[in-house]
Amino acid sequence: MSEIIEKVKAYYGEQLQNNNDLKSSACSCNEAPPAAVRNILPLIADEILEKFYGCGSPLPPMLDGMTVLDLGCGTGRDVYIASKLVGVSGCAIGVDMTTQQIEIAKKYKETQRVRFHFETSNVQFLQGYIEDLKSLGIADNSVDVVISNCVINLSPNKEQVFREIYRVLKPGGELFFSDIFADRRIPETLTTDPVLRGECLGGALYVEDFRRLMAACGWVDFRYTDVRNLELHSPEIEDKVGFVTFSSRTVRAFKLDDLEDICEDYGQVAYYDGSIPDHPHFFDLDDHHRFFTGKPMLVCGNSASMVLNTRYSKAFKVIGDRTMHFGAFDGCATDDTCDTVSSGACC
Repeated sequence: MSEIIEKVKAYYGEQLQNNNDLKSSACSCNEAPPAAVRNILPLIADEILEKFYGCGSPLPPMLDGMTVLDLGCGTGRDVYIASKLVGVSGCAIGVDMTTQQIEIAKKYKETQRVRFHFETSNVQFLQGYIEDLKSLGIADNSVDVVISNCVINLSPNKEQVFREIYRVLKPGGELFFSDIFADRRIPETLTTDPVLRGECLGGALYVEDFRRLMAACGWVDFRYTDVRNLELHSPEIEDKVGFVTFSSRTVRAFKLDDLEDICEDYGQVAYYDGSIPDHPHFFDLDDHHRFFTGKPMLVCGNSASMVLNTRYSKAFKVIGDRTMHFGAFDGCATDDTCDTVSSGACC
C-alpha cells in the first residue's frame, strides 16, 4: 500500500506539471458544472485551475453555512468554490497528501479571500491521508458534506476511506463525489502500473464491489446522479487496459440510520417546492428521481428519508410515515431503471 501511495505522490507532485500532461481523459473534467459553480470559476486563480485534476463537479446545492470537507483537494479548486458557496458562516476544509499540490492551494488563501470579499478566510488545508482523517483532528459527526473529485480511486484502502467519511459526517450529512469506475475487476498486475494508477484507471472500483463495500461501511443505499462512459483517447493506455469499460460516475449518499437495503413501499408521497437555489422547476435526487415543483411523487421509504431527514427537508414536504408497509417498492426487482430518469420508480 505504501508503494502505491508513493507512486501516486510522485505522479501528481513531480510528473504532472499541469492538466495538459494527463495521458488520458479519465482525470479531466468533462461534466458541465452547475450555474453557481460556473459563476465562481472566473474568480479562481489561474494556477489553481491549471494544476487541478478531476472528473466531475461534485458540489451539491444548499451549502450556505455548511462545513464541507474535500478529500484529495489537490490545488484546492473545489475547496475554494465550496468556500464561496458556504459563505462567511460556513467552512471549507481540504485534505491532500501531495506536498506540491497543497502548497499551491495554501498559497492562494489570501488571494481568494480578497476575491470573494470575505473579511476572514473560511478555508483550511490539511496535509495528510484521506484514510486517516482522525489524525488530522477531524472529529466524529463534525462535517455536513464530504466531497471528492476523482481521488478515492487512487487510495489503496478504499474501505478505510468510506469508514472515515461515515465517521466524520453528521447524522443526515451527505457524501457527494465523482470518480472512475470499471465494469470488471482490474487485474492485480495492472493496479500497480504507475501510469494507469495515476490516470485514475488502475485503482478504479468494479461497480459491484463498490456496492458491496458501501454496504459494509454503513451505506446500504446510495444513488448515482450522473453516469458517463469514458473514451480513453490514448492508444498506449488502451493497449494495456482497453478490455475494460470505464465510467465516470457521481455518487450521492447520506448518513441515515433508517435506510433499508432495498426500496420498501410505505405509501409515502413527496412534494418539492422549488426553493433549492438554481432548481426552480425540478430537482434531481439521483438519475431516476426527478421531483417536479409542486407535483406529488410516490416514493420509497429510503427516498422519503433522503429528502425529509437531511438539509433538503427545507424544500420538501412528505406525506405519510412508515406505519403501514405495502411490500417492496414497485420497480426494485430489476436494475433496468437505475441509470435513467424514470417517472418515479425507485431503484
